[in-house]
Amino acid sequence: MRIVYRAENLVDAHLVKDALEQAGIPAFISGECLIGGVGQLPARDFIAVSVPDICVADAEPVVRDIIAMLGEARDGARGVEKTPWPKPVPA
Repeated sequence: MRIVYRAENLVDAHLVKDALEQAGIPAFISGECLIGGVGQLPARDFIAVSVPDICVADAEPVVRDIIAMLGEARDGARGVEKTPWPKPVPA
């Protein structure tokens, strides 16, 4: 098993896991049961999504797409406007 995504929260972990499973890649969440012990554990990096070693290459593009979508959703929630990058150069 290899970790392909470290989640900020349980919702993110399940989004990635569900996307991987929709792509036919078996995925597992580790650290899900540790949520109740947050007061005594580090507050980050204990929820991870893993796939079998032979599925890592197939999982990477799926995870990359989900990370991009999560970033866009967070930017939209913060009111950050999208601007084309790099900005077009006037002719």
